[in-house]
Formats: sequence, structure tokens, C-alpha cells
Amino acid sequence: MIGNRQSDILGLIIQHYIQTGEPMGSKTLCQLLPYAISSATIRNDMASLGELGYLCQRHTSGGRVPTKASYRYYIDNLMTPKELTPYEKQKTDEVLSVNASDPERLLSDAADLMSDASGCCAYFSTVKDEYDCLQGVDLIPAGNKKAMLVMLTVGGKIKSSVIQMPCVIDDEFRKLFYIITREFFIGAQLNEINMNLIQSTAPVLRDRMFDMIPALSSLCSLCREASRGTLKIVGQNKLLSQEEFGDGVYGILTFLAEKKKLDEMLTNFAKSNLNNVLFIGDENPVYELKSTTMSVSKFKYYDDQLATLGIIGSLRIDYDSILPRIDYITKTCSKLLREGGVHYE
Repeated sequence: MIGNRQSDILGLIIQHYIQTGEPMGSKTLCQLLPYAISSATIRNDMASLGELGYLCQRHTSGGRVPTKASYRYYIDNLMTPKELTPYEKQKTDEVLSVNASDPERLLSDAADLMSDASGCCAYFSTVKDEYDCLQGVDLIPAGNKKAMLVMLTVGGKIKSSVIQMPCVIDDEFRKLFYIITREFFIGAQLNEINMNLIQSTAPVLRDRMFDMIPALSSLCSLCREASRGTLKIVGQNKLLSQEEFGDGVYGILTFLAEKKKLDEMLTNFAKSNLNNVLFIGDENPVYELKSTTMSVSKFKYYDDQLATLGIIGSLRIDYDSILPRIDYITKTCSKLLREGGVHYE
């Protein structure tokens, strides 16, 4: 059990360490505490906090630094959140509203904002949905026998590509394209839209098969892309400036670059009963990230689609400032997704 005076001491040590990366001694604490207390009493309290696992001493005669456990105590009991200014809220709302109708792009914008707001690495992921289907497709002429193909899935994924066509894309060609896609592709599961399905259109297309192949092949590629889960990581280079990692930062960067283990962790989280979690140090289920602070928020949209969003940084991040901004970005995403017919968990 930590007393009030020990909480004050622990809070000052953590805040000092977050700002400077340097240990704090009893003499400095005497000057910072808002009441008179002897250095001997402070040293006794620091020793007690060390026995409780909240402080450690790098050198016998040196000051104390926080342990991983102390950051959890700080967040749960001592942190004073720094609220966003009206201007910060307005700018966040403006950025996130641009792609509010496209869940993946919205989450991508949110990850960029989180990285900028925190000075940390940020990410978003979507979970592969075996049952997602093609809902709609459009072919838009772009001149010089080029066209833009745009497709939408039932799960809200929007993909597009520019393709070179072997013929002029006139009204007759587009009419035939829509007839074919309605009959063979719309409503089909994404993982079933492949070259075999394209070949099955030959009896209907006949001599227009060659003209239609580029558009249908592009549609097949877009569906294959949409059928996969997505993991986007931004701001990895910002971890290099977080001195607490030392040489260990290169192991973390290698882990992030490989993606596979992180993707599996986030998929499991998205399918769990957890929603918003802040992992501190050893709380992290991934060994390679046990020297980090990692936030994870889960979204569930269009009934079956799952996604996660969060940051990865050092234990010394400015929790008072960063966590309220991460929370605001997450809640704004929730609001925009809900307004688009999506619900958030």
C-alpha cells in the first residue's frame, strides 16, 4: 500500500524521468515537494517504494528511476491528463472527416494523426474476412483507352486501379461490362473471384472476351487485395529518437518490419472480448515489445469487419499529453464510423 507522501514522491520521480531520462535524488525531491520534509525521510520512502517494485537504483549512490510497474501505477492513480485545445479538436475532426466514408482510409488517417500527436510509431490493422463479398463495381473512362475501375465490398472496403484497355470504352462496352459483373461477380465472395470465374464469362462475351479481359483481370486483382487483412505501420523512424530503447530499438524495428507476429497478435486481440487496452512493459503479450508502451483499440464495423488502431512507443512517453489525444482520435473515429452505419466496440 502506497501512502500519500510516497505517491507524491513517485509521481515527481516519474515525471522527472519522462522529461529528462535522468534519475532523481532525495535533495532534488526536497526542493520540489510542496511541504517540508527531511532528506532522510525521503530516502526511507524511496527505499520502501523500491521494495514494492516501483523504483530501482542504477548505482549504489545514484538516484532512483521508475520501473515498468511504476508507470502502470502512475497512469491509474497519478496522471493529470492535458486536455486538447479547441483548435486541436477542430484540426483532428477536419483530417478524419475527409475519408469518413471509407473505413480503411479513415483508420489510416487516424494512425498518421496518432503518430504525429505522440511522437511514436502508430499502426492500424484490419482482419481478413473469409465471407466478404463484392457489392458494387464501376468502370469510368479516363481517355486514351484508359479507365478507372472502382469496387466496393459488403465489408466497406473500397479499391481502385487505372487500367489500359485494348478498345474504346463507349456506352455499349460499359453496358456489357455491367451485365457481366451483375451476372457473375456481384454478390460473390471475394476469394471466389478468380481467373476460373473470368473464364466462365466466355460463352456470354464471345468475341468481346479479349476486350473485356483487362477490366475483369483488374477486378480479380482488386478483390484478391481486398480479401486480405491489412497492417499499416507509420512513424517507425520516430522510435530511433526515443533514447530509452538504446540499441534495443533495432530489434523492435526488425520485429515491426517483419509484421507477421504483430499481425497475429492484433488479429487475436480483435477477435477477443477486449476493447481499449494500454499495455505497459511486461503486460505486452508479445515478447519483442515488452520494453514498450502499446495502445490497442478495437473497432467492429459492418457487423463482421474487425480492425485495430494504436501506438507503440517507449515507456518514457508523455502519458499526460499523449493518452488524451489518442483517446480523442479513437473516439472521433468511433463517431464517424457510427454515423456511416458502423458501430464501434
